Order: sequence, then structure tokens, then C-alpha cells
Amino acid sequence: MTTTTPEAPAASIAASLRTLYFVRFGFAIVWAIIVGLTASTISPLSATLLVIYPVFDVIAAIVDHRASRTTRPAALLYVNMALSALAAIALVFAVTSGRSSVLVVWGIWAVTAGVVQLIVALSRRTMGGQWPMILSGGISVLAGAGFILQSASSSASLVGLAGYATLGGIFFLISAIRLSRATSTR
Repeated sequence: MTTTTPEAPAASIAASLRTLYFVRFGFAIVWAIIVGLTASTISPLSATLLVIYPVFDVIAAIVDHRASRTTRPAALLYVNMALSALAAIALVFAVTSGRSSVLVVWGIWAVTAGVVQLIVALSRRTMGGQWPMILSGGISVLAGAGFILQSASSSASLVGLAGYATLGGIFFLISAIRLSRATSTR
């Protein structure tokens, strides 16, 4: 007979999150490089990449939810899934209207998803490895507001989205490493 301790579910969730965060880091870096190279204009490739990012976020939230469905942030992960799905749909239309529209949609998504990420990370802080996610959520809110403000400029550029994804990816990497340390000391 196997007995479980209260730490066992938390360690299992932390291990799942660690793997997810490493994958998210890799995706964000590859995405950012390609977008950075192609975002000077909205081409079929860059438009596809812009839509893929929030779709990937939906998939990541589903994986996160499956790993942590018994914990409090489960409902917030549904909110994140809905926000990212709406962002993907809105970006399908925004890419046909130009860079300013893309920045507004991306900015709204970054603000709202950043708030959700911040709340989820705060609720998980006892698990360890969540301070980078807390910072990332807060920075996402600020960056989103910046994208919205930048959209009014006639020289609006999508290259900043690559920087946003890179920074987010780095926060996922740091959090994954910190989760590795947290799970190895339990």
C-alpha cells in the first residue's frame, strides 16, 4: 500500500509545471527569433506566428490545468484559456488591419493575461519557483499597456513583441530552474 503525504501532490504539480515551463521557454525563444526576423511587415508567416502564440498559450493552460486541477488556480486557468482563445481570434482579424490593430489586441491580451498570471502565481507561491511568474505577470500588464500606447504611433512596430516573448521565456526558464531546486529539496 502506498501512502501519500500532503507534499506529494504539490511535488507532482511542481514537476509538471517545471516541464511545462521549460517547453514554454523553448517555444518563446524560437517564436521570438522568427518574429524578430519577419515582423517588419505583416506577411502570411508573421500573421500565422502572431496567431500561434496565444493558441500555444491556450494549450499550455490546458496542460497546466490538467496538472493542477485540484488546486485553487484551476478556475483562473479557464479564464486564461478564454482570454488566449479570444486573443487568437481577434488577432486573425487584426492582422488584416495592420500593425496598430495587432498591438492593441496584443496589448489587451497582455494586460488581462498578465493579471491572471499574477494571481495564479501568487496563489502558488508556497510551491516555490513562483517569484519569476509573479514578476512576469506584473511586467506583462505594463508591457500590454505599452503596446496599446505604441499602437497610436505611425511608426508602430511588432518587433517589440519578440522582446516581450523573450523576456517571458526567460521568466519561464528561471521559474523552471527554481522549481527544480524546490522539488529536489522536498
